[in-house]
Amino acid sequence: MAEYQTIVYEVESGLCVIKLNRPRKKNSFNPEMYVEVSSALSRAAEDDDVSVTVITGEGDYYSSGNDLSNFLLVDMSQPDALQKALDDSKHFLTIFVESFIKFPKLLIAAVNGPAFGIAATTIVLCDLIYASSSASFETPFVRLGQSPEGASSLTFPRIMGLPKANELLLLGRPISAVEAERAHLVTRVFEASEFRERVMEIAREAALLPKQSLRSSRNLVRQRFTAEYLGTSEQEIKLLVERWASEECMAAIMQFFANQKTKGPKAKL
Repeated sequence: MAEYQTIVYEVESGLCVIKLNRPRKKNSFNPEMYVEVSSALSRAAEDDDVSVTVITGEGDYYSSGNDLSNFLLVDMSQPDALQKALDDSKHFLTIFVESFIKFPKLLIAAVNGPAFGIAATTIVLCDLIYASSSASFETPFVRLGQSPEGASSLTFPRIMGLPKANELLLLGRPISAVEAERAHLVTRVFEASEFRERVMEIAREAALLPKQSLRSSRNLVRQRFTAEYLGTSEQEIKLLVERWASEECMAAIMQFFANQKTKGPKAKL
């Protein structure tokens, strides 16, 4: 049994639940969480007893996205420290996004609260997306001197249309769960008081379906998009690494932390 520090992994009766578990940090992604979620998805994919997987968050947030304090961990006094950090981040992010794209079984996102940045984009790579009425979605990439990821430069316009996608990806405008449902970004919205119960009911029913039929039918629907998603993610990450290394990005992140000090905690990317 693998031990995880940033997630909870549970399997019962064909149903796997992966829970982002850094509630004090609003389930923001540090390097360890990127690795552990990727590992957990791989583990569920290889487990013959698992036919359905649910990914959700502990506490009030689904995830506040990438923990921007990761940028402050780079020791710029060390030679090649920045390049190593960029290479490591590229590696973590590539494997993380690909673990969603290549996942071979039914994958359900249970968005229990706000989802920012990488959390908001990768849920769209799931097969079913259920949102609590308390959920919201925000992708403040440009505001932070960065650029879209999670194949969102393809999935968002395809799902919502270009004008609405641009409002999210370029302007970083947040949208509510209800608005996300109207834009076809989520499957259904449930009231917060009954959210987990309703989603788990759906997931358990799906886990009782004929396993091979569910998997092969799901992959028939999915297969035509996989190569596109992988190619798009590769292009996005290449640009994102360039943005991370830019003075503009570092200035935007420093401004973000300055705003935190004056206005209190804010959402992460």
